[in-house]
Amino acid sequence: MNFLAHIITWINVPMNVLGRFVLAPVAVLPGWLSNTIIAAVTGLLLLIIFKHTSNQRAIGQVRDNIKANMLALKLFKDSISVTLQTQARLFKGALQLLLYAVVPLLVMVVPVSLLLGQLGLWYQSRPLLPGEQTVVIMKLNSKINSPWPQVSIESMPAAEVITGPFRIFSKRQICWEIKALEAGNQPIVFQVETDKIEKELVIGDGFMRVSAKRPGWRWSDILRHPAERPFGPDSTVRSISIDYPARLSRTSGTDWWLFYFFVVSLVFALLFRPFLKVKI
Repeated sequence: MNFLAHIITWINVPMNVLGRFVLAPVAVLPGWLSNTIIAAVTGLLLLIIFKHTSNQRAIGQVRDNIKANMLALKLFKDSISVTLQTQARLFKGALQLLLYAVVPLLVMVVPVSLLLGQLGLWYQSRPLLPGEQTVVIMKLNSKINSPWPQVSIESMPAAEVITGPFRIFSKRQICWEIKALEAGNQPIVFQVETDKIEKELVIGDGFMRVSAKRPGWRWSDILRHPAERPFGPDSTVRSISIDYPARLSRTSGTDWWLFYFFVVSLVFALLFRPFLKVKI
C-alpha cells in the first residue's frame, strides 16, 4: 500500500497540470453543460478503448449464440429438457461476456479514477463566499495518549479565526472556526512546533477548483483528493480538511454530479456503439 501511495502521488502531479488546462472551461460554462460535455467525450473514449482492448470477434460469436438460444427458447418452450439446456447455454454466454469485459475494465479503471478525482475538485464542493464561516479540522498521527504538539494558524488576509483551536482528544483532532474575508485562492499556514504546514483555502463564487482535504498517506485518500501534496507516513499531521458547503445541483452538484456523469457517459456510449461498430 505504501508503494501504491507513492505511485498515485507521482501520477497526480502531471494529472493536476493536465486537469487545470483541460478542465479550465468548467469555470466559465454552466455546470450542467460542462459535465455533459465531459461525460459525453469520456463515454466515446471509453467505448474506443473497449473496442481495442477486448476480443471483439469472440464477443460477436457469443452474442450470436445468445440470440440463437433465445430463438430456441421461444420455439421449443413446450419441451422442458430443451428449455433447461437453452437456459444453461444462455447463462454460460452471459458469463463469457462478463469475462471478456474484465480486461477492458481493468484498463479503463485507472484513467477513469484519475479523471473522477480531478472532476471532484470542481463539482463536489463549492468555494466559501466572503462572510461565510466554516470549520478547519487537523487530524494528527500517533496514539491518543501521545503528547499534543503546539499548533497555531498564522494571520492571513483571506480569512480570520473566529474560535479555536479546540482539541477532540478521542479523535486526535484540532479544530478552528474561520470566517472567509476576501475572494481568491490562498493558503492557510499552520505552525506545528517548528514546522510550517499549508492547506489551500478557496473563496469565491461560481466554479473553482476546491480541495476539501489535504490527505494523509493512504492511497484511496490521495486518489480522491489529488490537488495537494499528501502528508508523509512519518508526519505529525495526518490530514487537514475544510468543511466546504455542498454544491446544490442535480447535474453538477455534490454527489449528484457523479451519478449524472455515469448516466450521460453510458447513454453516449450506447448511442455511438453502432457507428463505431463496437460489440459489448
